[in-house]
Amino acid sequence: MLCRRAKTIMNNMNKRILFLSVITLVIATIGLAQVTYRLFLPVVQQGLAIPPEDDAGTRLQVAMDYAVRLYANGLNRPRLMAIGPDGSLYVAERGANRIVRLPDLDGDGKADQVIAVATNLPGVHSLEWYGTDLYAAGNATVWRLRDSDEDGQFSGSELAIVVDGLPNDGGHSTRTARIGPDGMLYVAVGSKCNITVGCSEGDPRRAAILRYTLDGGIPADNPFANDPDPRRRAVWAEGLRNSVDFIFLPDGRLWATHNGSDGLGNDLPPEEVIIEVEPGRHYGWPYCYTAEIGAVPAGAQEVRDERVPLDATFSSCAQATPARFTDLAHYAPLGIARLADGDVLIAYHGSWNADETPRDCRVQRIRVSDGTPVSSEPFLIGFRDNPQQECGSAWGRPAGVTVAANGTIFVSDDRNGNIYRIVPSSR
Repeated sequence: MLCRRAKTIMNNMNKRILFLSVITLVIATIGLAQVTYRLFLPVVQQGLAIPPEDDAGTRLQVAMDYAVRLYANGLNRPRLMAIGPDGSLYVAERGANRIVRLPDLDGDGKADQVIAVATNLPGVHSLEWYGTDLYAAGNATVWRLRDSDEDGQFSGSELAIVVDGLPNDGGHSTRTARIGPDGMLYVAVGSKCNITVGCSEGDPRRAAILRYTLDGGIPADNPFANDPDPRRRAVWAEGLRNSVDFIFLPDGRLWATHNGSDGLGNDLPPEEVIIEVEPGRHYGWPYCYTAEIGAVPAGAQEVRDERVPLDATFSSCAQATPARFTDLAHYAPLGIARLADGDVLIAYHGSWNADETPRDCRVQRIRVSDGTPVSSEPFLIGFRDNPQQECGSAWGRPAGVTVAANGTIFVSDDRNGNIYRIVPSSR
């Protein structure tokens, strides 16, 4: 009798629980129906799902407490990326001269599709959102794209040329544009040559970071705003052979990656992984380089590259500002991004012509303490088949790094056309 009564009570309780659950679900559904699309989408995007193990996750090794999976593939030389106002990942697909959007609407950790949002952008390399405007930089041009009709596409009438006619002959054709905390447009332009011996650079905008207004004008407070050569007026800092990417720190400082010269052997010059770029400064190339490995001590002075004679404009290495952090030669640092804890991730593109031991292609983590880079360690490895392989022939080669607001890390691979997604794991 007691058992039968207890069973009846339990059945009634279960019915009440089921009824309350249904009511709760209805209320929740009504509540969700009142949430706008723009508010709901980031909630979906913030679900840090880890898809089942795939070939990329099996091959690549990421730092402890993280998991890496393939996010998208089949792209043509994807380079730098940006997270849009809609929470989607946007990629500069340099090999296809277009910008693509890679949404993950169902929050499963994989791109749902590849959507071309802008095409016919020669050599598009970098992306930067500023409000609802998207700034993109190509071989000789910086564009501003504005989706005025909110259809998710950028038509011809919604594309404006902000800066045009950037020097584009010779080597180092990528251009990177970022918008600083001062609301100004900064553009990195690489050198024409490895070193100037046998090749005249000519244009002062090369091997430099330039600074413009958002409409392409010359800010009055540029360090060379009144220079007799109108091309030099845009120069913010010089002596930067090839700063492929750069970021602004919360305190406004600018940190740039830098690719040094070839031809001095397997170990020289050290790769200047982080340079703190300040207005009007010269960072040594092609006359001098930072010789220390790792964290560069205060008071360090650059040393001479004897292949290049000094001249009237640059008479001593004392005029050069050393890097803040270096690594072994030929690592070829490209994309850079900052983590929430202040550390920095840099895509090492790796060597293609090292004289002796090839340098790895990987993503490196630079540890930062009190605003100063102090040490480094591998974060994502496994792109080569063996330690003797040059990265020019490796399975993959990282190029860009982007960190979303929810901590998701995206890495582009311009060798095999992949985008990798890295999130914290419980392992």
